[in-house]
Formats: sequence, C-alpha cells, structure tokens
Amino acid sequence: MSTHEDVDLSERNDLARTDDEPIRILDADGNVLPNATVPDLSAEELLSMYEDIALARRFDERAISLQRQGRIATYAPMTGQEGAQVATSYALEDRDWLFPTYREHAAKYVHGMSLESLLKPLRGHRDGYAIPEDVNVLPEYIPIATQLPQAVGMAWGHQLQGRVEEAVLCHFGDGATSEGDFHEGLNFAGVFDVPAVFVCNNNQWAISVPRDRQTASATLAQKAQAYGIEGVRVDGLDPLATYEVTRAALEKAKEPTDGERRPTLIEAVQYRYGAHTTADDPSVYREDDEADSWRERDPLERLRNYLYSEGILDDDLDDELTDRVEATIDDAVAAAESAATDPDRLFDHVYDEPSERLREQRAELNALREKYGDDAFSEVLE
Repeated sequence: MSTHEDVDLSERNDLARTDDEPIRILDADGNVLPNATVPDLSAEELLSMYEDIALARRFDERAISLQRQGRIATYAPMTGQEGAQVATSYALEDRDWLFPTYREHAAKYVHGMSLESLLKPLRGHRDGYAIPEDVNVLPEYIPIATQLPQAVGMAWGHQLQGRVEEAVLCHFGDGATSEGDFHEGLNFAGVFDVPAVFVCNNNQWAISVPRDRQTASATLAQKAQAYGIEGVRVDGLDPLATYEVTRAALEKAKEPTDGERRPTLIEAVQYRYGAHTTADDPSVYREDDEADSWRERDPLERLRNYLYSEGILDDDLDDELTDRVEATIDDAVAAAESAATDPDRLFDHVYDEPSERLREQRAELNALREKYGDDAFSEVLE
C-alpha cells in the first residue's frame, strides 16, 4: 500500500487493490481481477516473460541437482520468487542498472547475463563474475544490505551528471530491512531524491527468522514513510502486477510529475518455497505444509493460465517452449563444465605473497597431478 500521502503509484494505473492488500492484477487462477488492467505488453512479450519464468524454474531445479552431485558449490534457490525477478527486470530498460543479491539469478539473466556466467562462479571460475561491457548489472552482493547505499551512490552520481534517464533498481530481502545499511540507503535516497527503485523481496523468512520477528511494522512498504518516499506493496507471485508496479516506479524515478519524489520502495510479497540455500534445512524451523497456500498462487501457473485463457498459449506452443528451455539450460551447463582452467590457479590470490604452508600445498597438489593425471580428479567427481 502507498504510504506517501501525496503520491500513489496505483493512480498511474488501474490496478486492483484494497487498503490492506498488495496490488494484484491476476487472481489465484490467472483471471484478470475486476477493475484491473493488464499491462501494455504484446503477445510476444507476454510469451517471452512466461518462457523466462519457466526457464528460471527449471534452472533452479537443475542447479540444485548439480549442487547435490558436487558439480557446483552452495546455491541459493529462487523457486517462488522467480516471477518477481523476471517481471522487475522486464520493466528495466537496457540503460538502467541492476543491483542483485545472491538469489537474483533470473533478474540478472533477463537483464543481459548469460546462464553460463551464472554457473561458472559456482564452479570456481572467477571470470564468471565479469560483467560484459554492454550489460548494466553489478556483481551479486553476498553481505546483507550492503548494496543499498551503493545503489543510492550510483543513482545520486547519475543525477549529479544529469543522467536521470538511467534509473537504478536494487534488490534485497526482508531480512535486509533490519540492517543499518537499509536505513542509511533509503534515508539518503529520500534526502537527495535519487532516481532509484528499491525492491524488497519479502519471502517471509530471513534464513530461519520469520517476517514477524524482523519488525513490528504492519508492512515493510510503510517503512518508506520515514524517509519521505513512496512505499507500495505488490503481490510478488503475480508477474503482471509486479511488472506494472515496477514499470510505474521506474517511470516516476526518471520523470516525476509535480509533487512526486523519485525513489520508491516496493515490497514484493512472495514466498521462498525451498531452502535458503542448499546448505539449509527449512524443516527445522517451519512447517512442511506452510508453502501450500502460497503455491496456490504460483507465478508460473497463474501466468500460464492467463495466457491460455487469452488464446496466446496452447499445448503445442507450451511444449515447444519447454523443449527450448531444456536445450538452453543443457547448453549452459555444458559450456560451464567445459570451461578450461588450471587447478594451480587455486593458489594465485590467497595471499599477496604465498606463505610457506601454501607453497607446500601447491607442491603437493602438483605432485598428485603429475602422478595420476588431471583426468583422475574428474573421475572422482563423477
């Protein structure tokens, strides 16, 4: 819900909402709600959004499987949150900047990163973090909330340079709202009225800490009021609503009308279906059936049902998209796993000057490689 008395994003668009509920366009079955207007997206764009959400869902399943097989390192699943990730990135222009966390795999992919580049760092290839020159994505942030002040810094810098047509979109989780960097970032955003949109992916859990232990505030969106900016809640499991709210916020960030402030805090209400990471066991701290009510509003199913009802999608086309998703992911996995490297590089950046112990370890590894060959290490992994 909007918490700025003078500005309400929903006034820019005819979106279905009540005072206490997040903005929605689709109901749980994918039907357009009364008084809601579907975003101005072509059939091709809607199909593309659907395919990217389907790809994100399947990529998540494959990545978890790869981690369980020891083929990639610890991975942060996104199932349940991929709809909001894809939708927010669809609202970005190429010139806009994305600040992701460790979970925004789909957001990065849609804004220009390759699937291969998402996998390579998880296999120990540091060049996977390298961002192509023509892609406006920052490397993922692991520490909680540290990206917020930096996102504000970039937006403020653009503003000082007269580049307000380049907005910044910054992702973070509900747990980040308990960090000082959240306060500092949003406070500066309000004071300097920077062209930035802050997307809080409220997935109900900060690892094992539930949402109601983060804050006594009724909503996370209402925290925007303290900083003099607008806050809005959206159903993060509704890709169309999430897209439209983000699009309107980015429009306002670049071209505010009289009385509008550029920054917006979006609380995307969603749910993390699985574990925090593959090193986490959610059964320890939440009930097994807790996700059931959220799955009834699954973003992939809702959008699929809407596209079927509009005659945009049918079984044959859905099968074609599914095959294409599988092939795309297969190619990405194969490319990531075939990336050449030298195991000796493991030691290059541990210290500026290698210690005696490090030199011993390097010598030990190279002796084993010489004795058994590098193929022996691959056989152990397989």
